Amino acid sequence: MANAPTTTKTPQAQINDTANRVARSTIAVVDAIAQRGGFKGEELSTIGQLRDQAVQVIQLIETLQQEDAATK
Repeated sequence: MANAPTTTKTPQAQINDTANRVARSTIAVVDAIAQRGGFKGEELSTIGQLRDQAVQVIQLIETLQQEDAATK
């Protein structure tokens, strides 16, 4: 059995991966709680901004990944 190649991620790649996972988890949690009616009306603006920021993080990381793949 061949060993899989070991890849060492740069600190920036590790940050990007973690931020991507956190953003996706944040969206999932916000959506689940919103579907269950778990937010007060006055909280909706802040929660919406948090969700929008998480979407922006995902989009930025996906753009970076596409640019990185294009240069390889």
